[in-house]
Amino acid sequence: MNPIQNLNKTFDNRIRLGIMSALMVNDDINFNDLKELLQITDGNLASHIKGLEDAGYIKVQKGFIGRKTNTTYAATKAGEKAFKQHIEALEQMINNSK
Repeated sequence: MNPIQNLNKTFDNRIRLGIMSALMVNDDINFNDLKELLQITDGNLASHIKGLEDAGYIKVQKGFIGRKTNTTYAATKAGEKAFKQHIEALEQMINNSK
């Protein structure tokens, strides 16, 4: 099978790749930590999170810490599966080019 067919267009962008990578190694992560980790603006992060949420790959949990809002994100089972398939396809492409 051609590994390029298993690449997921949703993860083509480096920011979405970064978001999903962070969520694969953390149970959840909040907006500010994710923004700092990826070193991007609020608006840029919010738009990419929306795209991943619309695709069903991440879930959003809104809450409060004291009086301050706290929004956290976690990968869904579908998101974990799709991201693993995407990474495996990238690995296959790299291995096939050696």
